[in-house]
Amino acid sequence: MLSNKDMKPKALDKDLDRLGFLGDAAEAMGRRLTGPGLAIVFLALCAVVAGSQVVTTDWTHVLFLVAASVVGGYMALNIGANDVANNVGPAVGARVVSLTTALIIAAVCESAGALLAGSRVVSTISGSILSPADVPDNSAFMLAMLTAMAAAALWINVATLIGAPVSTTHSIIGGVVGAGIAVSGFAAINWTTVSAIAGTWVVSPFLGGVIAAILMAFINTRLIYAEHKVEAAKLWLPLLLGGMAATFVAFLANKIADRMVHVEIWQIAMLALVAGIAVWWLYNKIISAQALELDNSTKSLRTLFTFPLILTAGLLSFAHGANDVANAIGPLAAIVQSQSKDFTDLSFWFMGKLNPEIPLWVGAVGAFGISAGLLLFGRRLITVVGKQITKLSPIRAFCVTSSAAATVLTASGLGLPVSSTHIAVGAVFGVGFYREWHRNRYVAENGILKPRKIIRNKVERRRRLLVRRTNLITIVAAWVVTVPGSALLAGVIFTALHALFF
Repeated sequence: MLSNKDMKPKALDKDLDRLGFLGDAAEAMGRRLTGPGLAIVFLALCAVVAGSQVVTTDWTHVLFLVAASVVGGYMALNIGANDVANNVGPAVGARVVSLTTALIIAAVCESAGALLAGSRVVSTISGSILSPADVPDNSAFMLAMLTAMAAAALWINVATLIGAPVSTTHSIIGGVVGAGIAVSGFAAINWTTVSAIAGTWVVSPFLGGVIAAILMAFINTRLIYAEHKVEAAKLWLPLLLGGMAATFVAFLANKIADRMVHVEIWQIAMLALVAGIAVWWLYNKIISAQALELDNSTKSLRTLFTFPLILTAGLLSFAHGANDVANAIGPLAAIVQSQSKDFTDLSFWFMGKLNPEIPLWVGAVGAFGISAGLLLFGRRLITVVGKQITKLSPIRAFCVTSSAAATVLTASGLGLPVSSTHIAVGAVFGVGFYREWHRNRYVAENGILKPRKIIRNKVERRRRLLVRRTNLITIVAAWVVTVPGSALLAGVIFTALHALFF
């Protein structure tokens, strides 16, 4: 039998263990609540900023503006949590950068793209789909835009929780269409614009996949299976980066020129040429120094592709910010403009006869909201895009990010709100399917490609598949239901709010 003296220390140890367990549980719960807590703080800041920008004494307009800024900020948080995974997922999947580093790079580049180059696509979302001229009154138009944002944000939030990389572009356009139909019927929607945008949703992922596959084939031929791999990389990598830099500078100069000063086309071309040559010269020096310590192997190529992959991931994040910030603040911009102008004149500038300037604070809500959502909640979807579709190396990830960045930048320059989710995931599939095709037709022996015998065994052919078909089916299914789902949700929310307050 134990004495009371012997039992007291054991009882004390058990109590201390319980306290330790409770402390650990409280700490874990605190970490879980940090993200939502900071998100609430951000939304409160959005409300305060919107309130300070009020230019009317009508309290209903004030409430609309504050509510729209909060919902726009919530939408931006969801875009950062769900959509930005497409930009840095390949770099993380290739193990070039850590998850934290990738999040920081993406956050900075997303904000820059949204603030510097996001205005044109915002104008498309804010007025080219649902025109104020087709809505009964200003309040109905603002309510439609508010419910469009709310429905899209809720849809994306659910998709993020279940780990589905849905398109935020599909979500917001579905929301605008659903709210527009609820307020004024099918005739209120500019179906020509919607059809053009929907067409890009079909073409853009296919184009991203084709470009990625072509780039992968080029690198295979010119670098991976070249006799002198490192020497080939010293020739081609600076040229690839120089061309990419020239394209990016031309895009950025054109965007900034539209908003600040008039610049001729030839001046933009000269600036892009100078930037391309400068990057080519600088990276030529860098890669020559790196090559001194590398042998003639594919592993050395992976090392040389690390820096270009980081650059292209940042460029893709910039392009995404320029294009997808419209998904967060397009309806907010429409509400702000409807309060600062005569409502009957809105159709004049919405249909493209004027180019309204998006207020800086509206752009900041979208830019910083996307970055905050990425940093607070973006870890989950990065693993889906970067690791669960197909195995990525630095070279393959470079092909994915390069092709996706080129496609998204082109669409942004044209003012088309394409789905960066479609394009990036399409590029990942493009690389994966090209690798399958190449692996089934060729075999490398001593670094030399030789034709492979046709494999007729179904089990062996299935074993050689490099793309997970189940992920493809899941992602495509999520894409298909997003537009009608968010449209239906927006229509229901609009009808309920209109019945309650009007």
